[in-house]
Amino acid sequence: MADEQKSLTDVAKNTGELLQEAGTKTTQTVLAHTEKYHDAYTTIDKIVDSFWERVPYICIAIIVFIIFWLLTKLFKFFVRKTLENRSYTRQNLVLVLNRVGSTAILFFGFLIALVISIPGFTPGQLMSALGIGSVAIGFAFKDIFQNLLSGILILLSEPFRIGDSIVVNSLEGTVEDIQIRATFLRSPDGRRIVIPNATVYTSALTVNTAYQQRRCEFVVGIGYDDDEQKAKQIILDILNNDRNVLSQPAFSVNVTALADFSVNLTVRWWVDTTETDISSSTSTIQAQVKQAFNANGINIPYPIQELKMAANQPLLNPEASTKETT
Repeated sequence: MADEQKSLTDVAKNTGELLQEAGTKTTQTVLAHTEKYHDAYTTIDKIVDSFWERVPYICIAIIVFIIFWLLTKLFKFFVRKTLENRSYTRQNLVLVLNRVGSTAILFFGFLIALVISIPGFTPGQLMSALGIGSVAIGFAFKDIFQNLLSGILILLSEPFRIGDSIVVNSLEGTVEDIQIRATFLRSPDGRRIVIPNATVYTSALTVNTAYQQRRCEFVVGIGYDDDEQKAKQIILDILNNDRNVLSQPAFSVNVTALADFSVNLTVRWWVDTTETDISSSTSTIQAQVKQAFNANGINIPYPIQELKMAANQPLLNPEASTKETT
């Protein structure tokens, strides 16, 4: 009996020790987690306090940046009013000053806003960071920088202007805008064509509207039996009587080819593009030439094939002739 009581006492004692150890470990674990959460809460509180402390400076930085943004608008207005009314000013020079100048003003305002909003920040730190990553940035944005530089050179050298009709790499259209990255064209059928500035700058291009006077031409054929001098005089009279055809440079009609079916006459004349366009003038002259040739009996031939047969060649198929004889 005494041994059983002693065993129960030992069991109870061991159980109590285990419960005490478990409670101690649990308490230590809870305290450890509480300290971690307390550190996290403390860090968050510091961040929030620091944020609220910087809110007035951030607001001031935003206001400063908005002021510089408004200064870019004022700068563009000033450049436009000052330069565009002068006859010697080039149109693209205004675009360069507007875009490059406004970008510089915005960047300067951005640096000031960073200095105000971020404690301990200096522009030198930004420049050093850009210096460290300049090689990687150069490789990553090589095409962008190439188009950027090409766009600035196009705006400065001014090979064409907004509103000009140009042809680049077989792409034809009217220039709508010359941006830093690309040149925008409007095709004759109403589509927008976007060409990178690097392509425009390094490719051969044709400016259709570079000069006010443009030459028109077409080829018309007459028969070998017709009088080419009479045909030439008829065309010259038509050109002389058309008010859109310029007398200088002089128009001309010349025999340029003895083709298989016709004698080809090449008609050339000049027009003022401010008065008419090339397609309209060409269509008008061609229609008048056809009507005049019909009225004067001058033939405009079309391809004719002549079939010659030998004298001893039978006209009928031999099998068909045999059937008819029987």
